[in-house]
Amino acid sequence: MKLQNLPADATDWPRLPATLTPGQTGAATARTRQLGEITLRVVHYSPGYVAGEWCCKGHIALVVDGTLVIEHRDGSRFPLAAGMSWHVGDDEGAPHRLVSEAGARVFIVD
Repeated sequence: MKLQNLPADATDWPRLPATLTPGQTGAATARTRQLGEITLRVVHYSPGYVAGEWCCKGHIALVVDGTLVIEHRDGSRFPLAAGMSWHVGDDEGAPHRLVSEAGARVFIVD
């Protein structure tokens, strides 16, 4: 990822419209800002959330509040708490999904 043609700006996240996406269980509420090929998101995962699909897309994720686990289809797991981050490249590693027993708020760049 190269950050080009990205003028200085600020985002007032609570003012952006929220999109609700159901998971296998629970739901994710996302506020999104598209900047060219880069997507910025603040996502609130409900307690008991399990993603409905496995993903191969690259992400950088920072847990702002709460806890979650990134599960990889190959069985590897990355438990994350507030202040921790996780990253993976596009189509690198095993497909992954997010699980949050207690709920979490995450800032994601992809």
